[in-house]
Amino acid sequence: MQTSTRLSIALRAFEAAARNLSFTLAGQELHLTQGAVSRQIRLLEDFLGQPLFERLTRRVELTPIGRAYYLDVQQALRDLDKATQRAMRSSGRSVLSISVLPTFGTSWLMPRLSSFVEQHSDLDVRLATSIEVADFRKSDIDVAIRVGRVPGDTYPDNSPRVDSEIVDNWRGVMADYLAPDALLPVLAPSLLEGRAPIQTAADLLQFRLIHTVSRRAAWDQWLHAHRLSVPAGDRLTLSHYFMGIRAAEEGRGVAIVPSILVPKDSLERSLIAPVPADLRSAGNYYLVYQESRAEEPAILAFREWVLAETAPWREPA
Repeated sequence: MQTSTRLSIALRAFEAAARNLSFTLAGQELHLTQGAVSRQIRLLEDFLGQPLFERLTRRVELTPIGRAYYLDVQQALRDLDKATQRAMRSSGRSVLSISVLPTFGTSWLMPRLSSFVEQHSDLDVRLATSIEVADFRKSDIDVAIRVGRVPGDTYPDNSPRVDSEIVDNWRGVMADYLAPDALLPVLAPSLLEGRAPIQTAADLLQFRLIHTVSRRAAWDQWLHAHRLSVPAGDRLTLSHYFMGIRAAEEGRGVAIVPSILVPKDSLERSLIAPVPADLRSAGNYYLVYQESRAEEPAILAFREWVLAETAPWREPA
């Protein structure tokens, strides 16, 4: 394999890993194993003679050089993708670029996306995960799925906060309500062996609580709404919801996650939710896109499909 080809693959792996701060998520996005992503990044670091990541326990962080390099690589890949899409569109093929939150993408969208692709075989669907705000002016995305508030939303005072923003500027942007963000505590059935059944929210405090970096206050706010507080004891903090779900499945504690992110087969097989997701957060999941492009066939097709797929979770916003 030529050096330029190997470097191109390594750059794609680096960009995905840097954007998600996860080799696992990068592998899922690129259809590679975590080990393959790690090897590609090692190849790139050897080529540059510089470390790009700090490998920490259960997470990675960019080095200062890695952060600067990521911005340059991301812009270069965006330019390349835009040129590729222009060429494809000129040949009559349609491209749909979807930006989605990491766990929503891996736990909810990807298991269902094959049905959309089968229904629309004329579309070239591009899926990228990101926790950044959707910026239709600076990126080449067509639609995005984010969680947060839209202008005019109001929520009860005791609702758990959603601190993330959906877009950087609402001018010319439309939003379709997909589902509520309702926090749900989940744990492995094995944790209950030899213990009394869980009957109230307070019963969860006998276990380790699993926290998520992107929503550090989720447990505090959920327990506060139930007139409880987070104990000062053992806790586990992870980077993404999908990591919390996996840790709960492994019996490492009780995770609190939006109910839509818990695969139904997990609740039937490896997790239980003893306390219902009856507390909605101060935010919802939305599909966002540019108003000027709302009737484009590819965007319209995806809007109709995703609204139908999220209907079981949806209630009036």
